[in-house]
Amino acid sequence: MSGGETIESTSRKPTHPQAKEGGDGFWRDADGRALPVSASDLERFTYCPMSWHLSMQGHSGQSEAIEQGKEVHRAIHESIEAMQEHRFRSRRNLLIWQWWFGVIVVLTIDTIAFQNADNINFNTTEFSKLLAMAALSSLVVGIGAVLIPWRTMLGVGPKYPEIPPEAEARALVAPVFEPVGFKGGWFEGGWIEAAMFISAIVLAVHAMALRFVSNQNQAAFVLAVTTIGWMLLASVRLQRALINNHEAQVLAGKNDLGATTQVTYSDDDKSSELLVDERTGLRGRPDQIVIIDGEFIPVEQKTGKVPEKPHKSHTVQILAYAALVDSTTGKTPPYCILRYGQENLHQVLWNETNQNLLFDAVKGVQRLMANGGAARNHNRPGKCRHCSRRYACEDSLI
Repeated sequence: MSGGETIESTSRKPTHPQAKEGGDGFWRDADGRALPVSASDLERFTYCPMSWHLSMQGHSGQSEAIEQGKEVHRAIHESIEAMQEHRFRSRRNLLIWQWWFGVIVVLTIDTIAFQNADNINFNTTEFSKLLAMAALSSLVVGIGAVLIPWRTMLGVGPKYPEIPPEAEARALVAPVFEPVGFKGGWFEGGWIEAAMFISAIVLAVHAMALRFVSNQNQAAFVLAVTTIGWMLLASVRLQRALINNHEAQVLAGKNDLGATTQVTYSDDDKSSELLVDERTGLRGRPDQIVIIDGEFIPVEQKTGKVPEKPHKSHTVQILAYAALVDSTTGKTPPYCILRYGQENLHQVLWNETNQNLLFDAVKGVQRLMANGGAARNHNRPGKCRHCSRRYACEDSLI
């Protein structure tokens, strides 16, 4: 607001008249809980306190741009979800292909060995029975290793950070503390179980080859046919992995994400968990939280006209999400990201200056909740003209 401007002030009744200001500047109710302030509240309050006040009275924003923005946000979330699904399928198919490729290598070696052996100087029928028993034993051991938590019982295996009890139910924390790429022990820490199953397959194939043939040439033929069939199946898995990886890369590029950037949170306004900071009263759902260089970075997607620099109201909103990531994970993000359309990203530092900007805004909202007195904070007709709640505002300049 420039010097010399006058402000029309309209008194508004408080929503929490019993609240008191604490020693840290945040306002708390009679039970000692910080008054709740959402990131969206802060965005509206910073734009104009009257916009925030009208929203508290139940006046929703009305404009074509808002409806279009909802559709865009929904499309972005669906795109992110699809990207995550393609990435998982790609990893899963590639892992299966790797297992099967190991089987193919063994079968190929055995095919060559059987073909070039002059004769077999042992009872193939009895030996096939031994191989069948070994295959069954490997299968049983593999199943048992999957079902029984033997690593925990023996105190061996990879160690992972323990999830704090108060954070167990939060949607953000589960992907954060779960090792990236860890899916039920198969991508990491499950190589023993995988080895048991692969051994069972290889031994069973050898048992059948020895049981149902009369000489090494026939055994070699059976193994060769089996190898070719296994190669065809493995090639299908590899093709699926490549297709899924390509689709994931396309969707990542569409959302300005790196090919390996992990998305640990994506808001759909329905199933995503609300993040809450009990100390300040902050709460909200960022559009996304991504992992960049091991840091949790909140991202806010903005639609509509692309500004030359981020609006202050948008900056305060994304700072709220940075604070929530900080308090929820216990890990301070170095910055947060505002995204306006395609390839228009702005980094907002999570430093002391911006932290003070955010918390001053939180305290400002809480003060109005406790004392009332919301008023228009500008004398700009153009700002009122673009306000989506102008239809219900008594202080509008137009």
